[in-house]
Amino acid sequence: MQFYVILCSFARYGGFVNREPCLVRDSKSVFTAMGARLTIARNEIGLTQTAMAEAIGVSHRAYHSYEKGQRGLPVEALVAMADRFDVDAAWILLGTKAVRAAHDFEALKRIETSLDQHLNEENIKIKSEKRGAIVARWYQSYVEGREVTDDDVHTWIELVRE
Repeated sequence: MQFYVILCSFARYGGFVNREPCLVRDSKSVFTAMGARLTIARNEIGLTQTAMAEAIGVSHRAYHSYEKGQRGLPVEALVAMADRFDVDAAWILLGTKAVRAAHDFEALKRIETSLDQHLNEENIKIKSEKRGAIVARWYQSYVEGREVTDDDVHTWIELVRE
């Protein structure tokens, strides 16, 4: 049986709700992308999988399956990560900041181009969901004014490679 995650945006105007078109993605691609972001976040915090699992109240085996994209992260575990480590829950779930001003599409384009150029030069193949996790983290760093070094990008790539 295949499960699908439906992502919709709703905007309230007056008393009416405006539905924007929904994006339907299969759970495997959602879990894979979320797992890549979990791996990046855990590494930035500086914990092992075992330590993170203990900190958020799940077994090591369960946590490992979240990072591998085999299972979805329970909301209780996500809340524990956000509370304990100040992790952006929206970024873990969807690859977006919880509150974001207008996107800088030129910066996003430069980031994607730089990443793709590096991946091609090094002949590195990664899944599009994992590429998206790297782009999202890089863009988030840009928006927050943090410098991203080559070492950061190399670390993120190594973390999401199979």
